[in-house]
Amino acid sequence: MDDTRADPVAVIGMACRLPSGIDSPEALWTALLRGDDLVSEVPGDRWDADEYYDPEPGVPGRSVSRWGGFLDDVAGFDAEFFGIGEREATAMDPQQRLLLETSWEAVEHAGLAPKSLTGTLTGVFIGIAHSDYAHVTAEAGALEDAYGFTGIPFSMASGRISYALGLRGPAVSLDTACSSSLFAVHMACRSLNDGESDLALAGGCMVMLEPRIGASASALGMLSPTGRCRAFDVSADGFVRSEGCAVVLLKRLRDALRDGDRILAVLRGTATNQDGRTENISIPSAQAQAQAYRAALRAAGVDPATIGMVEAHGTGTPSATRSNSQAWQRFTASNAPAQSVRPRATWATPRPLPAWWGSSKRSCRCSTGRCRRCCTSPNCPMAWPGLIPNFCAAGRYALARTR
Repeated sequence: MDDTRADPVAVIGMACRLPSGIDSPEALWTALLRGDDLVSEVPGDRWDADEYYDPEPGVPGRSVSRWGGFLDDVAGFDAEFFGIGEREATAMDPQQRLLLETSWEAVEHAGLAPKSLTGTLTGVFIGIAHSDYAHVTAEAGALEDAYGFTGIPFSMASGRISYALGLRGPAVSLDTACSSSLFAVHMACRSLNDGESDLALAGGCMVMLEPRIGASASALGMLSPTGRCRAFDVSADGFVRSEGCAVVLLKRLRDALRDGDRILAVLRGTATNQDGRTENISIPSAQAQAQAYRAALRAAGVDPATIGMVEAHGTGTPSATRSNSQAWQRFTASNAPAQSVRPRATWATPRPLPAWWGSSKRSCRCSTGRCRRCCTSPNCPMAWPGLIPNFCAAGRYALARTR
């Protein structure tokens, strides 16, 4: 990890597609305030949930969960708008299509004309971890189509955005599992700080089209058989997989201030590392997480004691929740309240980050927290003292500190 003090980066645009028809950060915030539940049973146009469901854990090819967070329409795409023919659009992974749309919208959300970025040093950094479409097209015998060569590879998730907008900055697709889109933001910030990019699009996408990855996660004991992601709760029994796509437009803060851009949030520092060797490869390390927290705060020049709110990972698996809370306890005495959007918006593997940022920045601005349907008995009250009164007992709370 590099602890060098970073130049602040401004978030100047956001766009997203999330379950239950949510198509903007504002719509997500409204859904959270209403207490909407974004979890549903597997729609019939994805796969036959009954065929692949089994309440008995560990049955090969079966899942203990028949729930998830699903986008309303993953097939719809205005190919003509992007100058793409029908045959090529059909061969494209829906994740590529969604990323194209949300990238365009993020630029417009920033008050910029997307075509005005042509020829600029705008980087694209995309977190993407699975391609169910590759399995679906292979089984249909369509992968051999000429456009299959560009329709499936992860490299095209970022490259197609650069191509469509004529961008000259780096185009990078990243897979670091559930941290993919956050790592994409980290790399985008580095690119901006290094002068490699003047603007950067960063985000992630996940679409679920077939049941086998879910069955594998179920076999590992990761999925919630009750269809509820109970972050921080003693009854936590796993996570719920979800679809989603989200992109942010980033710019050096000094440049955003110079140009009079609307600034939605400021990233003062980021850091990355790896768990190293733990009990098994899927279990995180509290020590490594604490090291990453410290490095990020050093890069930002922020005293841990001044933190007013924590947007937590909120996995919903007991081991990950313990690691998350223990890591926080290791490096700060802050009693900042914790929250997580995951019990509502569920688990999209590459973690479409604006869902978290959009809700967190609104919480800070409005001085309210979000009602937690699934947290009634905290499993780590000593790690997050603010969790019990501020997080679980009330649907809304006044933040201990405001910015």
